[in-house]
Amino acid sequence: MNRNITLVPVIIIVALIVVAMSALFTVRQTQQALVLRFGEPVQGRGIVTDPGLHFKIPFIESVVHLDNRVLDLESPQQEVLASDNQRLEVDAFLRYRIVDPLKFYQSVGTGAIADNQLSSILNSSVRRVLGEVTNTDIIRDHRAELMVKIRDLTNTEAERLGVAAIDVRIRRADLPKEISEKVFSRMQSERQREAADNRARGNEEAAVITSRADRDVTVLLGKAQQDADTKRGEGDAERNRIFAESYSKDKDFFAFYRSMQAYESGLKAGTTKMVISPNSDFFKYFGDPNGKSNADVPKN
Repeated sequence: MNRNITLVPVIIIVALIVVAMSALFTVRQTQQALVLRFGEPVQGRGIVTDPGLHFKIPFIESVVHLDNRVLDLESPQQEVLASDNQRLEVDAFLRYRIVDPLKFYQSVGTGAIADNQLSSILNSSVRRVLGEVTNTDIIRDHRAELMVKIRDLTNTEAERLGVAAIDVRIRRADLPKEISEKVFSRMQSERQREAADNRARGNEEAAVITSRADRDVTVLLGKAQQDADTKRGEGDAERNRIFAESYSKDKDFFAFYRSMQAYESGLKAGTTKMVISPNSDFFKYFGDPNGKSNADVPKN
């Protein structure tokens, strides 16, 4: 009996601790909380955005924690038909934030359901916006403006869920694989044709340059040969003039000089064989320093 009386205070203390712990909840800096009483938000303190330790009525009130950070949503790849009837495979993603926790909780309840609905809204916005423009606008010319339009349209639809679309990005917008292969093959053929044309033009220009260079070489060589022949002729004429003047001044010396040149050219060692009379005029300087032949020498 005394033992039962002793356990009563312990049970009461434990019960008070459990009740006190049930009355406390923590909100982190990355969270916001909804305080619900039988599923309905508590008036005046239903939304808690300040981080820290907060109180609620145990067993009557419950707390739902929601993220207050910027959240990412990856949209599955989808095929879009542009206004010029070109098909594109588009991969986009959404960044959003929960701005109305109560509306978010009442409309979708959990983050998984919210992601499914936001994904449908994003895909619909992508198809609507990109279906009004051409393939070139999507890929190159107006991509940034189109992403802003998709974000605004998504934001309008997502407002009923209590979220705000912060940014929408088109990560990739490409042609389908089979079309890409055909386009690549056509581009490759076009580049090969251009390369062949460039090579043909290059070969033609090379032939023209080579023929022009050969013609210039022929002209230069001809002119150089002409100048050389002219100079050689002028040199021969000058030489003959000098010889003529020398001959007129001293005929004996000129005859002696010409004979010495004839000896040098005609009597080379090891290669000269001559059959000629020793009394020939060719050897007249061998018998007489004055160059008189034996016929000219007076007999006693």
